[in-house]
Amino acid sequence: MPVDVNRPGPWTHRNLTARGTRFHVALAGPEAPAGAGPLTLLVHGFPECWWTWRHVIPALAQAGHRVAALDLRGFGGSDRPPSGYDLVTLAQDLAAVVRSLGTSAPWSSARGSAVRSPGRCRAWPRT
Repeated sequence: MPVDVNRPGPWTHRNLTARGTRFHVALAGPEAPAGAGPLTLLVHGFPECWWTWRHVIPALAQAGHRVAALDLRGFGGSDRPPSGYDLVTLAQDLAAVVRSLGTSAPWSSARGSAVRSPGRCRAWPRT
């Protein structure tokens, strides 16, 4: 049964293709390029989806961030390919999604992306 990921709220939904995989993202905040704040890429844990961030998205957008809450491959409204569920592919997916959103340096991202592409991240949560 398909997952209903297009829940209404102070965000819009978009499907984008990166590295041949379709990803669902919920977007909020100023649009690029005019007036766009830093991109904050919100990445859910296992086994969750973008909805995990529903209470955080409005606060970040109100603070001027461009917010993208992503459904990782295999979760929520994103494609479910038979392979590509390792950390290297995850990091490559995140970098490709960020590029497809029109920026090269997210404000926050998953630790795997920071490890794979340290020049693309300015900060990430410490655990």
